[in-house]
Amino acid sequence: MVRVHPELLKAQHIPPSLITKDIWKERYEDISAFERYMTRNGILIRKFFLNVSQKEQKRRFLDRLDHPEKNWKFSVADIRERACWDDYMEAYQDMIRHTSTPEAPWHVIPADNKWFTRIAVASAIVDTLEDLNLSYPTVDAAKAKELAAARKLLEGKK
Repeated sequence: MVRVHPELLKAQHIPPSLITKDIWKERYEDISAFERYMTRNGILIRKFFLNVSQKEQKRRFLDRLDHPEKNWKFSVADIRERACWDDYMEAYQDMIRHTSTPEAPWHVIPADNKWFTRIAVASAIVDTLEDLNLSYPTVDAAKAKELAAARKLLEGKK
């Protein structure tokens, strides 16, 4: 199971009684239960993990430092967090593995190239919409007759 730094849990303002050795197992169960409830109520869930490589993250951070108009996006805390890269990757993999279900799947999308990321996300959304087999409602004979009468009224015919 994923190791969690105590200071990260403390920063989340989680009641101490909930911080147990099984916290992540319990949270994953809760997430899956909530998503199951949502899908049973007709909500489609698709989750996207935009996977930026460590090399690309570094390039983007340097770009933020090089361009004053992007400085606001940069935080020195990001540099400290980069030291935990392997822990984060392990945590993400664990979370995806434990919360991906047929009803609420994760799509892990390579995100080093924004153009590719956008196409991959759009493709997953289009596939989901196509799987719905949506169509306009059909009009029965009685409704067609009603519509014909409405047309006559609108056109001023009796």
